[in-house]
Amino acid sequence: MSTPPAPAAAPVEPSFAESAARLKALFPALFGGEPRPVKLKIQADIQQQAPGQFTKQALSAFFRRYTSTTAYLIALTKAPHRFDLDGQPAGEISEEHRKIASDELARRRANQRARREQEDEQRRQRVALLRAFEGSTLTRANFCALKGIAEADLDRLLAQAREEAAEAPPPRRHPDRPQGRPPQPQDRRPRQDRTQPGRAQHGKRPAKTP
Repeated sequence: MSTPPAPAAAPVEPSFAESAARLKALFPALFGGEPRPVKLKIQADIQQQAPGQFTKQALSAFFRRYTSTTAYLIALTKAPHRFDLDGQPAGEISEEHRKIASDELARRRANQRARREQEDEQRRQRVALLRAFEGSTLTRANFCALKGIAEADLDRLLAQAREEAAEAPPPRRHPDRPQGRPPQPQDRRPRQDRTQPGRAQHGKRPAKTP
């Protein structure tokens, strides 16, 4: 009894980078530079001009990611029109599509700002933890219990705080001020004498000449 042949393996779809490189080689006028808004139903044009180069699934996967990049969304809000495979104008960009892109960019900026604020707060907490640990007389177990952290995480947090402290830029110094000591009275420039010859000083009148 013969063994039935094994089913053929499904073809491996190209990665995003592979599809981008192939599209750039085939249509450099559109994909050779910064992202630009593409013509609607551009996939049909690609299949017509480059038959057999891409499967429908590969193109759909590529454009889902390509049109969601921040660079593409920025282009969608600024470009005057869409472009075809030859880099020529190919239809207007609707206000609806511009607004969707603008709203998404605003959402991403807000998320990025929130992440930066969260990272800054976590960094401040690690700095405060390091200072408290270095000035504490408690045992490790009691210190961790007081701060509400796991003892296994203490060394990692302290090491990260020390690395961040070492990476912090040094405080800016005044260029006229000697380094290594606070400003001294002699560092201050003397006030310029504004008295003029022949004028009274300290309330005294000049002597009359005969």
